[in-house]
Amino acid sequence: MSNGDIIVSLDIGTSKVRAIIGEVSDGAINIIGVGTADSEGIRKGAIVDIDQTVQSIKNAIEHAERMVDIEISEVYVGIQGSHIGVQTNHGVVAVSNEDREIGEEDIDRVLQAAKVVTLPPDREIINLVPKQYVVDGLEGISDPRGMIGVRLEVEATVITGAKSSVHNLVRCVDKAGLKINGVILLTLASGVMTLSKDEKSAGTVLVDIGGGSTTIAIYEDGGICAISSLPIGGQFVTNDIAYGLRSQTDHAEKIKLKFGCAVADDAADEVKFKVTRMGSNVEKEFSQRDLASIIEPRMQEIFQLIKQEVHALGYGDKVDGYVLTGGSVSLPGTLALAQSELENNVRIALPDYIGVKDPSYSSGVGMIQYVSKYMGVRGASTTKKAVSRKGNSPASSKPRMLERIKNMFQEFI
Repeated sequence: MSNGDIIVSLDIGTSKVRAIIGEVSDGAINIIGVGTADSEGIRKGAIVDIDQTVQSIKNAIEHAERMVDIEISEVYVGIQGSHIGVQTNHGVVAVSNEDREIGEEDIDRVLQAAKVVTLPPDREIINLVPKQYVVDGLEGISDPRGMIGVRLEVEATVITGAKSSVHNLVRCVDKAGLKINGVILLTLASGVMTLSKDEKSAGTVLVDIGGGSTTIAIYEDGGICAISSLPIGGQFVTNDIAYGLRSQTDHAEKIKLKFGCAVADDAADEVKFKVTRMGSNVEKEFSQRDLASIIEPRMQEIFQLIKQEVHALGYGDKVDGYVLTGGSVSLPGTLALAQSELENNVRIALPDYIGVKDPSYSSGVGMIQYVSKYMGVRGASTTKKAVSRKGNSPASSKPRMLERIKNMFQEFI
């Protein structure tokens, strides 16, 4: 990847749509712009209204554009949901060069061989992640370029998704007037940013608690080995607050963010706030402890369900720790509650960049890091400028949407 490249990630969540602009210079990433908009048309991570989702995307993009006075034309889009599946596959090719030196073409061919997998007609390959390469029987190779050998093999993780979900996502972004450079599994992107090499090898559970759903990914032996999704998230906490305080949902969300605490014993009785009761003009006063007594049971339930799901996946006794991310882990007291309920080592991960130091930005920033680290090396289209100065945008003919859908997965490995 060349210096000064611009990468724009688009994280379309249940509660928020986030557009993040990153600039890659001399291998370092700088976050130069962030756009956020309320998410409409998304329920539990799934698109239920195309037009509303398109408008939310446009609002987030426009917000990011205004921040740095540029026009965004290309993005990398994150995808997640209960339709995501993970399986392993093996690819084998003979080294083609006469001198038996392994080059880019050989790696391309072996990765294409690993993509030959039997799938139901309603499923599509989203990402292919090499776990290790094998050269003439020598295992554990992370990058075989330049090595000498006759036989090149790859053990890869194949990440698949429902065609309908992928194509609906692509359609929304296309209708928003943006070109998609690639579709990236959000859990994969978050793992690049949040997990160390040792954590990926030891057996770590990466938990992304979003607004409408919670994604659980098990990392072992350096990569994802299992993934699952729970239809519960931070919006359930907000709904509980709205019901308990008899307030409107948008007001309950603001109260949660300003006064919320995940552990009732840590909340303060002297911290007071007033709520206008739904259906009347009467205000009632509540304390932070009152609010925490509503939040804590729901957060306990979320962590209990996470623990049960990890056991159901067969990794209950193999887990070396949990890493939490996502907007719903920002509440004070969440870490202590998680440690108590999960009965394991737990930490909260967040991006270490100015302006995005919040767990809700982990996926978006992770996508930028993923593209910079992996896709740029492969000579992908990240070398093209994803933005241009406003007023100087060159006219360009966009390829038809169906052609982009067809070609998108071929260039994204």
